[in-house]
Amino acid sequence: MTSFVTEVLASSGKLEKDDLMTKISKLTRKSDDIKAEATYMIKKEYDNFLPTYDLAERLGRDVDGMYKEIDDIRDVIENEVHQDLNKSVTEFTRLGAQLGRTKVVLNLCQHLVEFDNALKEFHKAMRQREYVLAAEQHEKAQDAVSKVKMCSSAEIPLLRVLMSELTIQKETLLYHLGDEWAKMVTWTLPPTTKELTSPEAFLGVKLHLSREGKAYEPDLANVLQALAVRGDLQRKIKQFAQLLVKYMLRPVILHPALVVEVTEQLSPCGVAFTAISLTSRETVAQHREPPELYQQVLAVLKALHGHPFNALVGEQKVCEMLGDLIWEELSENIIQDCLVHSIPAKSSQLDKYSEVITQTQGFEGSLREMGYLREEATDLLKYAQNYNRHFISRKCQDVIVEARRLMTSEIHDTVKISPDYKLSLPAMPRPAGDKRKRGGPKAEAPTLALALEAPGDQQQQQMEARTMALPACRVSRSAQQILELAITTLAEAADRSNTSAIQILYAVRNIFHLFCNVVPTYHEESLLKLPQLAAIHHNDCMFLAHHLITLGHHFGPVFTTDYTVCSFVDLVPSLRRQGTRCFMSQMGVLRGEILESLSTARDFSNLEDKVNSETANKAVRQVVLQLKRVGRVWQDVLPVNIYCKAMGTLLNTAISELIARILALEDISSEEANFLHGLFEHILVQGPQVFTPVLEEKENRRYQEEVSVYVTKWMAFKELAMVLLANLNDILNRWAESKGPLALAFSYNEVKGLIRALFQNTDRRAAALAQIGPSF
Repeated sequence: MTSFVTEVLASSGKLEKDDLMTKISKLTRKSDDIKAEATYMIKKEYDNFLPTYDLAERLGRDVDGMYKEIDDIRDVIENEVHQDLNKSVTEFTRLGAQLGRTKVVLNLCQHLVEFDNALKEFHKAMRQREYVLAAEQHEKAQDAVSKVKMCSSAEIPLLRVLMSELTIQKETLLYHLGDEWAKMVTWTLPPTTKELTSPEAFLGVKLHLSREGKAYEPDLANVLQALAVRGDLQRKIKQFAQLLVKYMLRPVILHPALVVEVTEQLSPCGVAFTAISLTSRETVAQHREPPELYQQVLAVLKALHGHPFNALVGEQKVCEMLGDLIWEELSENIIQDCLVHSIPAKSSQLDKYSEVITQTQGFEGSLREMGYLREEATDLLKYAQNYNRHFISRKCQDVIVEARRLMTSEIHDTVKISPDYKLSLPAMPRPAGDKRKRGGPKAEAPTLALALEAPGDQQQQQMEARTMALPACRVSRSAQQILELAITTLAEAADRSNTSAIQILYAVRNIFHLFCNVVPTYHEESLLKLPQLAAIHHNDCMFLAHHLITLGHHFGPVFTTDYTVCSFVDLVPSLRRQGTRCFMSQMGVLRGEILESLSTARDFSNLEDKVNSETANKAVRQVVLQLKRVGRVWQDVLPVNIYCKAMGTLLNTAISELIARILALEDISSEEANFLHGLFEHILVQGPQVFTPVLEEKENRRYQEEVSVYVTKWMAFKELAMVLLANLNDILNRWAESKGPLALAFSYNEVKGLIRALFQNTDRRAAALAQIGPSF
């Protein structure tokens, strides 16, 4: 570095003849000599005690001379060398920058040479159909272009040309790779406009896999490796996996009629290929059994594995990539459309399910051997091994589905329930010791079940056998089947674990929750329009509520939780409310029809007019017919007491409306009174005939004679019919100073109103009115 600076400064003509560095070196050597002499002098002075004054004075002069030379050299450096050095640094920087630009140009040229060589090798490999080498050379060319872009901050016109050429060659390579892929993997698919909902839609699906080609053709492994180098292999395998699942694997899972057929064939060109197609067979099965399904799926995947899909690309086989892409969807389809349906519907069949577990384990093992399945993937086996939980879930689901099917079936089909009707309840195991131990009543509190089980005189002392019996009526067969379904399901809970039993218990409870919501909604229109269906639904609700009271007690011993868990008593009010609400809605509809019919009678006024009288007569007779029709459809359906109360309410509605209309009249002529009396007599005769709760006529007479018990206004109606044809004396006798039957039926104001409407204003009427007054 010193010689370089010296040359630069010397070339500028400003450096003196003697080299500064040389002088500095000489001064350094002099200083060393002086230091040595000074050391010697000090040692001699203080060690040997010799006189050294002359020598010290000489050394002092030499030191002063050296300081002067140093100052001179410093002045030269500061005044001349620094200035020249700054100019040299600037020149050096310029030369360095020029050298850098030269290196950049050299690197650009080197990368362009690399690009050209890579493209030449690329074209050569493409001609020889060595696609892996071609892909690698294309990668090198792309790296070269990337380095060119990095080396130059400014845009080079040639760069656009290079990028365009690189893109063209990339598309050329991908086109040839795609063409080779299409030759080796060929799909025959159904038209896109065809709905893929039936097995027939998939019969035309075929997959051709070329096993070996001509000598000059590349094998599939070469194509796959080239696609991997280009980063396009994952996309190709993903597309293939989607087609494989959609058009081959999933149809085989969904449609038992489809069968996989694998054949080895030769093309017209002599190329061997494997053909995988779907054929049909006749079967009545709705779902495949797991062993058969595993066999069909393995037939497809083994055919793919025998093909060069088993080729190793990088560190992973293609079959492993394919397995990763299809396994999640494939396992989900197998579980949902096969294993779910293979779970036995009955607990007695669970012991045979171990065969399915073994076959599932073998299926996953085969996939793992071929590389389609990773070691940690055991979705199917885990599902199959957990069959107990799935059995309970399926059982609960099937119970709810079956219950809903019964709820949505027609409820016209009925069965007769007599007071002697008993449920067929299975015998339940009792816990050791106290039979009422598990959360039940206290030992000293006798239960209903024990009372009914008590023999002979003891039973008579406690209660009658029919004290808690359901009255005779008709319920829908579906309601009876729903209760039987609940009992059968609860009986199966006795053989399960506590957790499973609780799950089944709540599934049964959900049946009755569902009943309260589904039946009124699904049959809403029928329940409003058809009185018989409303009565049947009322009976169904009461029938279910009646048996739910003791159902929990019977099945309580099979549960280890509190008694309140195994209880259905809390559902009883909801069922009763539902039945009452439905029947009262129907009663409201019937009452509305009766009032609407009577409204056509034009208030029963001006009955001397033939049109008005005919209309009134028609209205009354129509009401009677309506009541008889309702009585017939409810006959032998409703319990007798409910039937009589309901018919009594409807008849009471009719006669109450008639009484109100007549009391509102201000003038009733003798002809109108006779006509009204005739209408009343028709009702008095025909009214009791609507009470026909049972099929036997002799049995119905008792209820027809007790019509006044069920019709609140019946006696008032009879009194009004008498008043229409009575004279003033008869009316006064029936009044009997507010103590007679007329006074019990009507108020004194109502009786006075009738007298004013029926009789003219005479002294006798005034006297009679004076005798009609409030009682004290």
